[in-house]
Amino acid sequence: MQARPTGSFSGGWRMRVALARALFVAPDVLLLDEPTNHLDLHAVLWLETYLQGWDKTLVVVSHARSFLNRVVSDILHFSGDKKIVRYKGDYDKFEISRAEALRANEARREAQDKARQHMQSFISKFRASANRAAMVQSRIKAMNRMECVAEILEDPSLRFAFPPPEPISSPVLQVVDVAFSYPGKPALFSRVNLGLDMSSRVALVGPNGIGKSTLLKVIIGDLEPSRGSVTRAARLRMGRFSQHHVDQLDLSLTALEAFQRQFPAAKPLEIRAHLGSMGLGGNTALQKMSTLSGGQKSRVAFAQIMWQRPHLLLLDEPTNHLDLDAVEALIHALQECECGLLVISHDEHLVTSICEELWVAEPGRVRLLRSPHPESESAVGGWRTRVWRGSLLGASSTSL
Repeated sequence: MQARPTGSFSGGWRMRVALARALFVAPDVLLLDEPTNHLDLHAVLWLETYLQGWDKTLVVVSHARSFLNRVVSDILHFSGDKKIVRYKGDYDKFEISRAEALRANEARREAQDKARQHMQSFISKFRASANRAAMVQSRIKAMNRMECVAEILEDPSLRFAFPPPEPISSPVLQVVDVAFSYPGKPALFSRVNLGLDMSSRVALVGPNGIGKSTLLKVIIGDLEPSRGSVTRAARLRMGRFSQHHVDQLDLSLTALEAFQRQFPAAKPLEIRAHLGSMGLGGNTALQKMSTLSGGQKSRVAFAQIMWQRPHLLLLDEPTNHLDLDAVEALIHALQECECGLLVISHDEHLVTSICEELWVAEPGRVRLLRSPHPESESAVGGWRTRVWRGSLLGASSTSL
């Protein structure tokens, strides 16, 4: 394996190589940008344990809240007013402290506004009165001395929304007795029988390199099965997000130009408004996509998918590079959307929030698991968590 080109590895193995390079030099300051992207649960747990014992400086950017809760002792928050505020504790404590700070700031600002209005009313009423001139001047000086309590600006609101597609007959997609192997290689999976419709909420889970992305490519039609068939409904539109979503974008174009090329009938103002709802307003939509951050590129890819009004969403590691606010916005949109969903993700929060059925990829096969407690949402959530963790750690179904 060590002699193979890194380009032949899955995303998870490429991330392991990058982490190995960074950790090997034993730096005094370790800088990690989204280190859990593409990693399976084994690798994430190993990295958590390693970093918990790290006795030097660690700075990490991550959208994985459970990872942050286990690894960090302080949070540096880039606020909407272009300030950096430091909070003690993990991410959960940060959210509590942040909410308290917002409430306290708003209360101070409202009290100050009322005091200013009262003083201004007095000044306006008695400015021309010689008898009250001293009192007017006193209030003017008091207003000038008041320290302005600025409004704390939140990050731009995101509106991930998948417009409802027109209905089509079920099942929208059927996988019948499918097997696949690359030339000269053993079969990654065989005898796979699965179906999707517009009410499906499915997570495809399993360790790195097991063949999840390959199965997704077979379902989409990028790869032909070695045996069996994949039947897709007439008029079926599939929206696809790749874990290497940059491959879907022409980075020499702006987000607006990419939209106009893919959807030539769309009006520029409508496109700008759509991109703006995704936090890509103003000049951001006019920048070359090569200059955008990973999260902004992800938003462009999602904006294009939403415009298509897909019947079926096929998402491969959709939370990679998204910040925590964007992840929450995406989860809410997926909970509300009226299209079918098949998602590959190592993000426990995403999977346990949206998926009602699990396809567990194992060596040579794919198992379908449904909750034994469909009547209880809390029980379903607990079941999803146990199965998700068990599938990635190699536990058998009887131990869950």
